[in-house]
Amino acid sequence: MRIDEPARLIASRALIYVGILAASPVLLIAGAPIRRRYLRYVYRDDAPLIVDKENGWVSFHYYVVLNRLLYWLCWPTESLIGLARRSR
Repeated sequence: MRIDEPARLIASRALIYVGILAASPVLLIAGAPIRRRYLRYVYRDDAPLIVDKENGWVSFHYYVVLNRLLYWLCWPTESLIGLARRSR
């Protein structure tokens, strides 16, 4: 998305919240593995940059990665995974 298209940026951010809220039951149960797999996909070696300042371009993934609601919904399973790893 181009940075100089504010309406499109606002609409995409709103749709991200709608999508996360629709998937919230799944994220509360299995959010950590889903989020980790998504982050590996976004930050893989051959992936395009999520922010290209030279060209004025921002990827849709940028807003998903930095979304606090997604982080909060994945937090319970992240903490359970941490407890399971410490108990070994």
